Amino acid sequence: MPTADEIYTKVRDTLVDALGVDDDEVTPEATLVGDLGAESIDFLDIVFRLEKNFSIKIPRGELFPESLAADQTLVKDGVVTPQGIAELRTRMSHADIDKFAKNPKVENIQELFTVQMIVNFVQKKLAGGAA
Repeated sequence: MPTADEIYTKVRDTLVDALGVDDDEVTPEATLVGDLGAESIDFLDIVFRLEKNFSIKIPRGELFPESLAADQTLVKDGVVTPQGIAELRTRMSHADIDKFAKNPKVENIQELFTVQMIVNFVQKKLAGGAA
């Protein structure tokens, strides 16, 4: 099992390759969309590269949940409902949901997608648990 630093380094290198950013831009707090300029198509590439670089399988929607905003029980008037927050906690235990819950607008969901979130996800995957 690689150390947290080794996982972070590999995740950083993966993001540098996938997004064409400089490695000094890839900090644990950096958001994939806001700070690193990732677009939706990049998420597929990132998942593919993580699978290859870490020899893990990442089922569709596990790292980056899909269609959450379309579920009317989870989102109302552009805000994630308490039920939606609970669903995020279940589906994204590797993300900082507490920070998001303070301002749970749908457009803020992308702020959950940080470099550290990916590191946490990979650590859980490598430890043998569902992330």
